[in-house]
Amino acid sequence: MKLVRLRTTLYNIRAQLGLGNVLDSSSSYSTATRTTTREVTNSLRKGSSMYKLYRMLSPMGDPNDSMVPLLDQWVEEGRPLDMEQLRVIIKRFRLYKRFSHALQISMWMTKKSNFVLTPADVAIRLDLIAKVQGIEQAANYFNCVPEKLKLPGVYIALLNAYAYAKSAEKAEIIMQQMRDRGLVKKTIDYNSMMNVYYQTGNYKKLDSLMHEMEEKGIDRDKYTFSILLSAYAAASDGEGIDKIVAMMEADRGVVLDWTVYATAASGYVKAGLSDKALAVLRKSEVLTMHNKFSRAYDFVITQYAACGNKGDVLRVWKHYKQNLKVYNRGYICVISSLLKFDGMESAEKIFEEWESCNLSHDIRIPNHLIDAYCRRGLLHKAETLIYKAQLRGTEPNVRTWYLMATGYLQNNQSEKGVEAMKKALVLLEAGTRWKPSKECLAACLGYYKKERDIEGADYFIKLLTGKEIISADLQDRLLNNIRNGAIALPFEPAVRS
Repeated sequence: MKLVRLRTTLYNIRAQLGLGNVLDSSSSYSTATRTTTREVTNSLRKGSSMYKLYRMLSPMGDPNDSMVPLLDQWVEEGRPLDMEQLRVIIKRFRLYKRFSHALQISMWMTKKSNFVLTPADVAIRLDLIAKVQGIEQAANYFNCVPEKLKLPGVYIALLNAYAYAKSAEKAEIIMQQMRDRGLVKKTIDYNSMMNVYYQTGNYKKLDSLMHEMEEKGIDRDKYTFSILLSAYAAASDGEGIDKIVAMMEADRGVVLDWTVYATAASGYVKAGLSDKALAVLRKSEVLTMHNKFSRAYDFVITQYAACGNKGDVLRVWKHYKQNLKVYNRGYICVISSLLKFDGMESAEKIFEEWESCNLSHDIRIPNHLIDAYCRRGLLHKAETLIYKAQLRGTEPNVRTWYLMATGYLQNNQSEKGVEAMKKALVLLEAGTRWKPSKECLAACLGYYKKERDIEGADYFIKLLTGKEIISADLQDRLLNNIRNGAIALPFEPAVRS
């Protein structure tokens, strides 16, 4: 089983370190309280001049389009500009991952409006440069920042950028600069460097930072422990997980939530320690019942499935439906979990529940059953699901047709398999990381060879080339193989299905 991606734990870490799109009170980026979507929205009051500016800028969806002409027009028309409101607009664009436009506004503020940047502005701009232009440009910008503006938040922004770029050595240089300037004084400073080591897999260096914190009398907080716990979980270190969980439970300053135990559970599962995983999973479940976030239930269900406990999956699912409105993601979670137990009957029953709900019809949900049916040779059932989805206006996607292709090919229905594969390839976006398996493609080419369908093979091979699955220089080699009676592929797909 894959280690749960620790999204919730890492989101909290990122928010505390200022990595996320939303500024946090614990980050040195800002002294304001944590900015939520609602707060950002409320700060741009309808009817205000800056709200009108935001409404003028927001429809520009292409990140390559420049906002400068609109901003210049605003000034030329004599309309008022408010620095704080411009900052709010930048926050809002960051919130919706419109980093290029947020950076354009930040740069325009100083180039055209002569506003004076604060350290918080510099930190945000550095973060945006890293996201839009890359880590080298962010480092160059950092080197040009006046020393008086290089407060801890600016250094932390660069450390975060290096963490994202997986560049531990350069981050260590920045951390040493902070030490030399006497700026490493707070927990967040160490958490930032710990995050670098976690993101780059340098888990052994985390202990040295912990010792340094102890020597300097700097308290560890929930985020410190969360990074350590995530590192031990990723390394399948059961003893390390034991140690951190015990430390967190003993520390009165740490408020434990379901994510802590979910992270520990996923690490234990990865290490093959099912009994320990179940023990902490029970604790996570208790805290989940007081949580109004669906992802908490999704995590717990997934972990119980990884531990092989079908009864617990169904029990938590029952609580899930009683306590929250379940959306498509929840149905995907429970159906995929049940199918791990060969629980076809239970999965089909829950699928019928989903069909009766007034939810958007997401093809990913029937895809899980289609996969299960194809693996079992129940192709008629899979075809029926596709037909019913199309009647509701939901079209099959790449995965749907690929599942059908593999099912047909494995059950000696080669013609149908090739047609399904062609449908999958037509829908596939060029350059997509996913590639069909070598075996599946070989079976399709084998069909063309058997049928002596050179024209069909030519179309199929050019389709592979157009979708960047193979290079153009392989086309002739593949066609020659078909003509000469060979079906071996002189390439290996970049990513297996």
